[in-house]
Amino acid sequence: MVEEAFRGEGRVRVTPLPEGLLVDCARALGARALLRGLRGAGDLEYEQQLASMNRALAPEVESVFLMASERHRFVSSSLVRDVAQNGGDVRLFVPPGVAAALAARLGAREA
Repeated sequence: MVEEAFRGEGRVRVTPLPEGLLVDCARALGARALLRGLRGAGDLEYEQQLASMNRALAPEVESVFLMASERHRFVSSSLVRDVAQNGGDVRLFVPPGVAAALAARLGAREA
């Protein structure tokens, strides 16, 4: 679904995360930054702890945080899955390809 969402975007590469540490995967890929999304204060506290640990393990890999827009701040994968499983319209919350995949996978309505 991530590949579908970024199809045609040459600067994005989707790679499955192997077992082990994220920073080890980043090093193996030659990545210099980890891009992390934040929805609210709870996410920020957890992500700060994670970033500090990652910095200690791999100082050359920077953590970068992006705040979600107000429109999407409450959205989580669990909520989207629940809406889809119960026949709700998830198109406001996910890209079209993801909505179609959820509909196919969960039997949810796409429209």
